[in-house]
Amino acid sequence: MSSASSATLQGIDDFVTGFLSYEKKASNVIAAADADPESVAANVYAGFIWMFLEAESAGQMAARYLARANSAASAANARERMLMAQLERWIAGDVPAVQAIGDEIITQFPRDLASMKLHQYFSFNRGDAKSMLRVAKAVESENADNPHLHGMLAFAYEQSHDLGAAEGAARQALKLKTKEPWAQHALAHVMLGTGRVAEGVAFLGEAQKTWVDLNSFMYTHNWWHKALFHISQGDNQAVFDAYDQHVWGIEPDYSQDQVGAVSLLARMEVAGMDVGNRWEDVARHMQVRARDTVQPFLTLQYLYGLARAERAEAVQLMQAVEEKAASSTAFDRVVWQEVALPGARGVLAHARADYANAAKYLSVANPRMTEIGGSHAQRDLFGQLLLDAHLKLGNWQIAQQMLEMRRTWDPDGVPVNKALVLVNERLHTPA
Repeated sequence: MSSASSATLQGIDDFVTGFLSYEKKASNVIAAADADPESVAANVYAGFIWMFLEAESAGQMAARYLARANSAASAANARERMLMAQLERWIAGDVPAVQAIGDEIITQFPRDLASMKLHQYFSFNRGDAKSMLRVAKAVESENADNPHLHGMLAFAYEQSHDLGAAEGAARQALKLKTKEPWAQHALAHVMLGTGRVAEGVAFLGEAQKTWVDLNSFMYTHNWWHKALFHISQGDNQAVFDAYDQHVWGIEPDYSQDQVGAVSLLARMEVAGMDVGNRWEDVARHMQVRARDTVQPFLTLQYLYGLARAERAEAVQLMQAVEEKAASSTAFDRVVWQEVALPGARGVLAHARADYANAAKYLSVANPRMTEIGGSHAQRDLFGQLLLDAHLKLGNWQIAQQMLEMRRTWDPDGVPVNKALVLVNERLHTPA
């Protein structure tokens, strides 16, 4: 740091370690920045915290802290100046520039794992697993002692479909630190992708004992993963318990909590569960998303949840997507035009029980859904909606092929095999 009091340094440390470990203390840097407007690093990190809100209002809040950092910039060191430039470009929506600066930072300061994780965050939101792995490998030799590095490596390997390497890295992280939630999360992905459902339930059941002081995203998301295993097992009560007690209601106004709830409710319905009036409460908290096109991955799920609750905001959000696709000149314009737009039309149609258009538009979008960001497990929502549309339409041969493909990674899945029974009956084929 160029300069900082002991209290400010504590706030900065809380941000860095909290960011890497998904703990609530990361936000302590906001109070530290408010108390020390001359600290460039504290104010930049406070701006980062606001940008992680993933909302249209975030930039305005973050800009206040950037202005403070700029006022104190004459005393900034080289790394702090690069961090300032990242925040300025992030607020401006220039993600490629943010990542280019991030490459410079981790090249010069390979122990700056917070910067490496930020780089991975943007790559993840763009569906760029290759970049996620590249930056983690670039600093691996300098951070072999750090469990968070191995957790980040594990998830990058998993998103690159290298499940063996992913499991190895995750277990190395957990060997170094039992409470490493990102490594736990990566290992849950591996188990889900290899049909190790019972093992996944047992693993997360033990891991959940360490989910203390986590931020709402990591806490609810790891519970979301546990719920996916329970869906596969046909343990509906465990799914409802996970949703009602752990997935929804922690920070209901936060983007990641909202899409986690939407995604799980949709899966529950596809699996044949009656979710009652749960859509209404989620939609009530999402009504402010009526024009939210910050990230396509988030927008499609906001749209589905609002439409399932029959909220007028769904119409507004669909219009916002149309406008974004038509007018965007940003780096992600192709994604909005060619993937997010048909995807939005498809999820809206499914939510309205218009299964013909759901199948039509999701068939166009699904092969390229990687481009909107999110993980394999998260994007599987759209595959499940497409499959459900074909089942509702009685497109038995298409559904049979999709179900058999799903059985390659979920061979004992109760919803999958129940659907196959129906399909085989309709096709008069041997079970």
